Amino acid sequence: MRSCYDGVMLAMSYRKLKVWEKAMELVKIVYELTSTFPKEEQYGLVSQMRRSAISLPSNIAEGSQRTSNKEFANFILIAKGSLAELETQVLTAQMLRYGSENHIEDILRRSDELSRMLHVFHSKLVTHNS
Repeated sequence: MRSCYDGVMLAMSYRKLKVWEKAMELVKIVYELTSTFPKEEQYGLVSQMRRSAISLPSNIAEGSQRTSNKEFANFILIAKGSLAELETQVLTAQMLRYGSENHIEDILRRSDELSRMLHVFHSKLVTHNS
């Protein structure tokens, strides 16, 4: 496990990263929401939303094991892209009136928070490129 350099984690356990923890919480909530969707969406929107959601912590984890901050930063950008996909899919679910409005609003609020965290983390990785 690498150490912390001015707030930037280098090859540390991804399970200790707050941004990874928040992404995992979002995965759980997305799975809970999509379990209430109509059966005909099982291979459509449900599948898409779950894949987008699990992509977030997966890319954070994979990037954390790379050998440089530059490589890690690229995986954070991929996670940001997955988050934008997920937000679009959640808004689609909202438009179709799938799931409760409270559940959807909770996901969107958490998504905004995670987006800010990913932005800050990416900036720190780029600033402390090794």
